[in-house]
Amino acid sequence: MRNQGVLHVDTQIVVPFFDVDSMNVVWHGHYVKYLEVARCALLDLIGHNYNDMLESGHAWPIIDLQLRYVRSAVFGQALTVRASLVEWENRLKINYLISDATTGERLTRASSVQVAVDLASREMLLASPRVFVQAVERKLP
Repeated sequence: MRNQGVLHVDTQIVVPFFDVDSMNVVWHGHYVKYLEVARCALLDLIGHNYNDMLESGHAWPIIDLQLRYVRSAVFGQALTVRASLVEWENRLKINYLISDATTGERLTRASSVQVAVDLASREMLLASPRVFVQAVERKLP
């Protein structure tokens, strides 16, 4: 079973026409965009989003991204994208679940891993910046 994470946020997306291919299903690359929307919502919930990361002197590039497609989404379909925070002290790992907003049927599972990079030196950090860890800890139950 997949780790449910310590914090999560659900984001609603309705599949736009420009995201589907000639078979009327979402082109596989667009799922990454849906993950990004949910990831940004999770970072907003934490209170340390990409702007805050940059202001603290850090970039957070994705170093690993995995997706498992179960069923295709189609034009006009309402989706729920859940982003769940799994790791944050040494790296940022988020698990995702994309499901049909009406039926709850699972469509896609994914995970992303990001690491902090010091913008001044361009060196990867072996631990998450304290400011980020503190932001997460403030939101934990």
